[in-house]
Amino acid sequence: MDEDEVHADRVAAILDAVEAEDAARVAELLEPLHAADIADLLEQIGAADRRALLALWSGEVDGEILSEIDESIREEVIESLPREVVAEAMRELDTDDVVDILEDLDLPQQGLILDALEDADRVAVQQAMGFPEESAGRLMQREVVVAPEHWTVGEAIDYLREVEHLPDQFYHVILTDPRMKPTGYVTLGRLLSSRRDVRLKDILEDSFRTIPATESEADVAYMFNQYHLISTPVVDATGRLVGVITIDDAMNVLDEEHEQDMLRLAGVGDDSSLSDGVMATARQRLPWLVVNLFTASLSAFVISRFESTIASLVTLAALMPIVASTGGIAGTQSLAVAVRALATRSLTSANAKRVVLRELVGGLLNGLALAFLLGLAGTLIFGDWKLGLVLGAAMITNQLVAAMGGVLVPLGLHKLDLDPALASGTFVTTLTDVLGYLAFLGLASLVLL
Repeated sequence: MDEDEVHADRVAAILDAVEAEDAARVAELLEPLHAADIADLLEQIGAADRRALLALWSGEVDGEILSEIDESIREEVIESLPREVVAEAMRELDTDDVVDILEDLDLPQQGLILDALEDADRVAVQQAMGFPEESAGRLMQREVVVAPEHWTVGEAIDYLREVEHLPDQFYHVILTDPRMKPTGYVTLGRLLSSRRDVRLKDILEDSFRTIPATESEADVAYMFNQYHLISTPVVDATGRLVGVITIDDAMNVLDEEHEQDMLRLAGVGDDSSLSDGVMATARQRLPWLVVNLFTASLSAFVISRFESTIASLVTLAALMPIVASTGGIAGTQSLAVAVRALATRSLTSANAKRVVLRELVGGLLNGLALAFLLGLAGTLIFGDWKLGLVLGAAMITNQLVAAMGGVLVPLGLHKLDLDPALASGTFVTTLTDVLGYLAFLGLASLVLL
């Protein structure tokens, strides 16, 4: 039995226990699961089953589960839980996780959670919430491990053993000057492998860099990915240490951006998920369907200009979609590569000309290959070498258009400070459809009639 079948059987067993209101059985089935798996389960079942499950098992919901739940149902889950359960769950989390949860809640629920926190944690969370959305200040955790510049390894180790509270996860001991400005950091591995009399300043990591609290999350994620960081200090406008960002948070941002790019390319909204309701799903998708309706009208207009050509040679009507469809696929291929390259900053103004030229030559080669196949098929099937010639020439033209459009459209939107993933797909598809029909029918008018 594969993993999917095991999971399906477990979900069915849990839902049976919920229906029977057997709280002990529900607890028995959920107890061995990881918090992320429980969150997935809550996302996959329907709203009514979710409420019934939480009513039987609410006392076991902890902060880790709440932080793993998708934003689309997190508010609903929190509303279904007793206040004391939510309060206790929030106290278990680091400040960055609390901030991540608060961002997606209404003000009344934010107040409920803030009231449940310890005074120091509440102040830290409120300060983090004061930073711009999707900034390093929102992403960082306030729990940091700090040591003065003049300490030795032995002093740092003694401090770590004696201090009452340490973050659940940390990778560096950050060195600061008397004004609390970070000057470097030491990895735990170097700390534990060095002699006690070694000064911390002598075993600093070369990768040290700081991030302003107002830096965008996207830039933070890029920095972590580009320089292979594990964690890095966050500073305020005066350069004073205010928190730290760890690799797990940076990678979450990368994952979210990748997911958003995929959803935007498909025109289904930034936050679409399987747990969305019918109305939410329709509302997210309708605007781009309306846009596509208007862009498709351009193709229809081009076709209407060649009514007499199509009427004279009905075969053209059957062959038109081949040229347009193949161009659309080629454009989507180039577009996907370009959008991802822009997101990872591997496509820049410095290498844009080389990338465009590469796509142009690649499109030409593919166009020649497809033109040969389609032209030969058109000649053999319809017994008309001129029709094969028109098909081949139109295919080459549309492949070149697709290759160029797939790169130039997202580059142009990026230059205008617009998200290339948001509208590129519609523009490129329209471009290949319109010019594909225009090339094919225009050439047919010149050559065949």
